[in-house]
Amino acid sequence: MGFITKRRALFAMTTALLVVIASGAYAYFTTTGSGTGTAAVGSGSSVTLHATVTGSLYPGTSSPVTFTVDNPSSGKQRVGTITLASITPDASHSECSTVLTGGNPDFKMPAVTVNQTFGTGNGQAVTPTGTLTMNDTGISQDKCQGATLTLNLTNN
Repeated sequence: MGFITKRRALFAMTTALLVVIASGAYAYFTTTGSGTGTAAVGSGSSVTLHATVTGSLYPGTSSPVTFTVDNPSSGKQRVGTITLASITPDASHSECSTVLTGGNPDFKMPAVTVNQTFGTGNGQAVTPTGTLTMNDTGISQDKCQGATLTLNLTNN
């Protein structure tokens, strides 16, 4: 130990001690584990569909129908197919026949396939559009003249 002085020896021992202490701070055990967590899933609510028929209907004619969607839910809602479920005439035209089925229906509107999701909000435009037809039934449809019709729509 001729060349090593006490100071150098003390420095070397201190450094070695710090390396040992630092190595101990990084030691760990490996293991496996498990646990649980929770999440809340929101609930959807029904969308409201609105239809606007462009122009007036006459026996044997059709008019385009545009749609909008109101989504009151906090999440996106899907609109699949819009279907005309029924038609209700205004109170003063209650005798207006609005049959949609059978061999000689008064009105028809083919189902409109949408297949879109809509975020929260009102008045969201829907594409594509539909077509409402007032069929010429061969029977007097005078009781429908001037009627305001309410289209009752469904979505699946």
